[in-house]
Order: sequence, then C-alpha cells, then structure tokens
Amino acid sequence: MRVVIGITGASGAIYGVRLLEKLRGRGDVELHLIITRSGERTLGLETGRTPAELRCLAHHSYAIDDIGARLASGSFPTAGMVIAPCSIRTMSAIACGISSNLLLRAADVTLKERRRLILMVRETPLHLGHLRNMAAVTEMGAIVAPPVPAFYNRPESVMEIVDYSVDRVLDLIGLYCGDARRWDPRPEEAAR
Repeated sequence: MRVVIGITGASGAIYGVRLLEKLRGRGDVELHLIITRSGERTLGLETGRTPAELRCLAHHSYAIDDIGARLASGSFPTAGMVIAPCSIRTMSAIACGISSNLLLRAADVTLKERRRLILMVRETPLHLGHLRNMAAVTEMGAIVAPPVPAFYNRPESVMEIVDYSVDRVLDLIGLYCGDARRWDPRPEEAAR
C-alpha cells in the first residue's frame, strides 16, 4: 500500500513525524514524503530534527517544486494522502483547486482520483473563511481531521496525546494500529 505524507509549516510537525514513524514500522506500507519549505523550518524549530532525518523515514521523498514527479499523476496508484500538519494556506489552496507545487498537485490528484485525502488542519480559532474552505474540501471528498486530543484514555505525556490523533488518522486510511488506546466505558480499561 502506497501512502503519501505531506508536511506543511503549520505548528504540529510532530504529527507528521509520528505518522511516518508508525507507518515505517509496518511492512505493508510504502511511504512517499513531501515537505514544504515552511514545513522544513517548523520541523527544526519544534522538534530539532532536520528534513534529511525525516526523509530517512520515507521510502521516497520529493522536492516541493518537482511538479513532474510521479505523485503529480493519477496514473500512479496510491491508497491516499495525509497532510500532517495541514496549514490553513494549504487547505485553502486545495479548496480552490490550486496546484502550484507538488504537495498541492498530489492532493488535487488524490481528490480527482477519488482516493482518501486527510487534512490534519492546525489552526484555532477559526473564522468564517476557514470554515467555508473546510466545507469546500469536505464536499470535494477530503476528510478534515484536526488533531483534537481525547482525555478518556488518561494520557500521561504529550506523546500519548499526539499518538491518539495519529492513531485516529491511521484508522481513517484503513491502517488500524493494534496498540491504539480506544474508548472503553469499563473503568478498569479506562484506567490503563
């Protein structure tokens, strides 16, 4: 299964990192990575990692300006694409059908081929323009999945909060994570 991972400059680079780490640990997923220039900068500021370190987690990585890459064509089959984190700028460009770089073109191809596109939009509060663009991408077939934490699983670290959102995204692309902490109303399960 081929999955495209996009990382933009929105805060929350750790979501893209964890998604890559979790998927790299599986033997059934081929990872294709695109990082925007802003994403590269945010990655360093928030995690201390370099783009080269992140590219090592992917099987294939692409320059943001490589509009001729295979990800720019619907004839290259993928299971879908996740943009984690997804900036409002990126979501808005997708909503308007703008494909001026490889990440946007790959997202556009994902939608036109009726493949799963998941946007981990990172912004708050939201104004009406943001909400309208969220509605537009949803009408086009994308799934807007902001990384919203849950606390029923009693997280004890920031990484457990991050993993909760990443595991939800894995569910959305059909790659269920066996160690995901899921809702169970039984008190003994919730305490784990």
